Amino acid sequence: MNFLTHALPILDQPHVVAGTALPDLLRATDRQLRVRRKMALQAQQASDALQQQIATGILRHIDDDHWFHTTAAFVEVNLQLAVQLRERLPGDRGFRPMFLGHILIEIFLDAVWIEQRPELAARYYQIFASLPADVIQDQASQIMGRSTAPLAATWQRFGESRFLYDYSDRSSLLVRLNQVMRRVGLRELPESLLPWLAAARELVESRFNEFLTKPDGSLHYPLPSQD
Repeated sequence: MNFLTHALPILDQPHVVAGTALPDLLRATDRQLRVRRKMALQAQQASDALQQQIATGILRHIDDDHWFHTTAAFVEVNLQLAVQLRERLPGDRGFRPMFLGHILIEIFLDAVWIEQRPELAARYYQIFASLPADVIQDQASQIMGRSTAPLAATWQRFGESRFLYDYSDRSSLLVRLNQVMRRVGLRELPESLLPWLAAARELVESRFNEFLTKPDGSLHYPLPSQD
């Protein structure tokens, strides 16, 4: 899942929301900063209520990703997108098509929420603006048992850039995708993919409800059409 989709059920709990963002923001800060489930479970037992809430958010992120990535919709659409990408990127038989399919599913789900329920994205960014970056970094360092600097700078850039809004514009999305490609050491994507991004978005949106349904059949999130 991506940032907003992780946070939707708990937008009334700012520090839990912060925790759901930390696994990804830590990796964006330093690829060696991987917060483990064991770390978060230990932090949940801390006497510091703030640390408990952030740890709860981290665990929510980990658990949500586990069921989300095992849904039939995710597995099937990820494969479809990877096959389509290989057709459009001759010679690219490596990791990049599957990786890109994976992140596009998550990005497009956030894009649907933002377009259909813009107040949710506004609330999400309000939470980021309200939480001091240095406090979040200090809490993350305690949970990780090591320095997480410069997480505070990453946190602040994320809140100020509001790049989730770029997901609805194909050209802006391609810029963001290529930032990710560079960060993970993969070749950048060509502009020739821009028309295909629209078709990929339609495919993801056509199975929107399935992506948000847990393998046991329970719906994990309210749908955008619901108030």
